Amino acid sequence: MGDVLMAGAIMAGLGVLLGAMLAFAYRFLRVPEDPRTARVEQLLPGTNCGGCGEPGCRAFAEALTAGARQPSGCTVAGPEAVAAIAAFLGVDAGALDRKVARLHCAGGKAQAVQIAAYDGFESCRGAHVTGGGGKGCSWGCLGLADCQRVCDFGAITMNDNGLPVVDVDKCTACGDCVVACPRDLFELLPLRQPLLVQCRVPLAGEAARQLCTAACDACGRCVQDAPEGLLRMVDNLPVVDYASAVDAGPAPTFRCPTGAIQFVAKAQFAKQEVRA
Repeated sequence: MGDVLMAGAIMAGLGVLLGAMLAFAYRFLRVPEDPRTARVEQLLPGTNCGGCGEPGCRAFAEALTAGARQPSGCTVAGPEAVAAIAAFLGVDAGALDRKVARLHCAGGKAQAVQIAAYDGFESCRGAHVTGGGGKGCSWGCLGLADCQRVCDFGAITMNDNGLPVVDVDKCTACGDCVVACPRDLFELLPLRQPLLVQCRVPLAGEAARQLCTAACDACGRCVQDAPEGLLRMVDNLPVVDYASAVDAGPAPTFRCPTGAIQFVAKAQFAKQEVRA
């Protein structure tokens, strides 16, 4: 009986001690929260998509009230919401170099060579680990819509050619499609630069063209026709310097023999810029 009472006394003592420690920590070590954070979080869209670079809307609200970020960093909120947040915090809304998901592949059913029929699990990742789903190009889009399924905003649809199409008006640059694609074909790119390389085949000449009629054959004409420094050849593929402010226009695409490098139509580009 004495042992039971002793054990009970020890447990009670530990409870009191730990309670006192917690009370001390709360009183003297607590980091006070900015009361504006809750209101800013209410003004945000609440999608928790991560497009702003933070793990969620709450974290972005905390960064905003701390002055570490600007309201325009939210890629989902419209201009009115961004303006409301800026007015509430008394800060500049900031300018956003808006990004959207872009696909580095133009080799759909009509362009890429099929070497076998795929009759497995309808998943790009599943096909990728089982021989590539029958597609001759080991670097091209598998067309089984993993990217479409993970997009919470309905920004990706599959076209009749078996390729995903991104609706830039709906895309929030959350990056889910980037993670979902087993061949790393999606990339978040700035809208201000309309040049887009739609190929990831690291081969040259006929070796590339035998796999896909839309493949880059590493001729280098686009680099020759672009302003110096905007394009360079890396592993038989043109790479765009998206940090550059140079607008080359569509000239680098004119002599491309396969259409592997594209220029976003000016009308569409202007529309995108207005929304940003």
